[in-house]
Amino acid sequence: RTEFALKEIMSSGGAEDDIPQAERKTVTDFCYLLDKSKQLFNGLRDLPQYGQKQWQSYFGRTFDVYTKLWKFQQQHRQVLDNRYGLKRWQIGEIASKIGQLYYHYYLRTSETSYLNEAFSFYSAIRQRSYYSQVNKEDRPELVVKKLRYYARFIVVCLLLNKMDVVKDLVKELSDEIEDYTHRFNTEDQVEWNLVLQEVAAFIEADPVMVLNDDNTIVITSNRLSETGAPLLEQGMIVGQLALADALIIGNCNNQVKFSELTIDMFRMLQALEREPMNLASQMNKPGMQESTEKPARRENPHKYLLYKPTFSQLYTFLAASFKELPANSVLLIYLSATGVFPSGRSDSEGPYDFGGVLTNSNRDIINGDAIHKRNQSYKEMHCLHPGDLYPFTRKPLFIIVDSSNSVAYKNFTNLFGQPLVCLLSPTAYPKALQDQSQRGSLFTLFLNNPLMAFLFVSGLSSMRRGLWEKCQDYLRKINRDIAQLLTHSRSIDQSFLQFFGDEFLRLLLTRFVFCSATMRMHKIFRETRNYPESYPQLPRDETVENPHLQKHILELASILDVRNVFLENTLDDY
Repeated sequence: RTEFALKEIMSSGGAEDDIPQAERKTVTDFCYLLDKSKQLFNGLRDLPQYGQKQWQSYFGRTFDVYTKLWKFQQQHRQVLDNRYGLKRWQIGEIASKIGQLYYHYYLRTSETSYLNEAFSFYSAIRQRSYYSQVNKEDRPELVVKKLRYYARFIVVCLLLNKMDVVKDLVKELSDEIEDYTHRFNTEDQVEWNLVLQEVAAFIEADPVMVLNDDNTIVITSNRLSETGAPLLEQGMIVGQLALADALIIGNCNNQVKFSELTIDMFRMLQALEREPMNLASQMNKPGMQESTEKPARRENPHKYLLYKPTFSQLYTFLAASFKELPANSVLLIYLSATGVFPSGRSDSEGPYDFGGVLTNSNRDIINGDAIHKRNQSYKEMHCLHPGDLYPFTRKPLFIIVDSSNSVAYKNFTNLFGQPLVCLLSPTAYPKALQDQSQRGSLFTLFLNNPLMAFLFVSGLSSMRRGLWEKCQDYLRKINRDIAQLLTHSRSIDQSFLQFFGDEFLRLLLTRFVFCSATMRMHKIFRETRNYPESYPQLPRDETVENPHLQKHILELASILDVRNVFLENTLDDY
């Protein structure tokens, strides 16, 4: 293929003999690197998506070839322009592939710094207008490459919370799509317009805006910062377990999504990451970083993001995570999914008798939250039942279920005596809040951004930055107090404390208690199904109904002038 391309190029550039040997070698080397890079890149698709070791050497080789290719075209641009006819969109293609490599490396490692690397390459394409000439060529497939570049760039910007850039990109993408569908009478117009609608809905999913004095929107990050998790008191005895692996599963019908991320998945993945460090700031040019270089801080837990998985896909990834879990480590399973309820009455109360959450059946799903099957004597097949997770409780397991049938997981049994906790969402919300479900679950919002969730249930939709920061400070104090309530409790199940040594899990547990206490005090959350639950149960009087914590929640409500939304008389019961 390279030889053929070479002959074509050389003959079009004049008599073959007129071309100096060195220049001919430059073009030959470039063609070789370009071919090699494409082969390696296409081979990435064939790598197993699960298992953390098999893919690393292949990624390393692909990075090396792309780094060489990028430097090579920079050093020999003049010759490649004259003799190869290198076009700017082709340089853009190389940069785009490198951006994709870094993004996929982030997905494989959960190291957020690689997102910054992807961003730097995608930004360079836009700043240097590499794709600007594409519209002049009568080739729709080139325009599609440009549109796909925009969609990928938007995903990276969303993950880095660069919302101002996202808005600019969406406007540019919209113009590009209009131009594309106007020039080429294509069949994929509907699909591209759907991409625009999805990203617009994704941007607007947050129910509360934080505003600067000039009314511009403040971009808030919900990744773990240095001061994020409440510190442990000196001498406090908690478990030494570390969160090593997480499965984040999204299978809600009709929830806002972009790419293969639902808004719930997007929020939860950020709750399991630290703020990214910018590796690019240490380098002269992007792409010079060795792929083996590791940031100094403790790594993020590894994550698998599964959008609408079938049962077999889910189980395969779960088994891979379980197999590779290091000693003294925790596996977290986050399920944001439509509830599946048992259709027949069962005399027994086993781990397959309460239904569970939906797994994809590879065919169109019947609309509606509850999915019923015809034969009532069998169990639901396209469903993850609590019993399906029993084999994996041989290692420390931390489960979060956000579903209309989360309570199915309350009937867990700890068979092997390993640390095991399930945090379970309310199964229904008061009518006034129900119409928000498309924009993500309230329970997951509490675990990701508790202040925003608190403002939302208090009926607030916007807030000044100064007040937001004041409330965040107060919420940190509440979190510290919740951490003390949990560690000082005499009757708490030890599983909670065994997970408490890990920063991410500690923050999730304290936010869960804050969420539960807030809902129990709220005037419109009056049914038990409106409250989160847990397995094992938390001692209520020492945690979610503790008077000291209730007093704090009322004080936070006072700062926001929404005290009338909450019950005061809960304090009188004690």
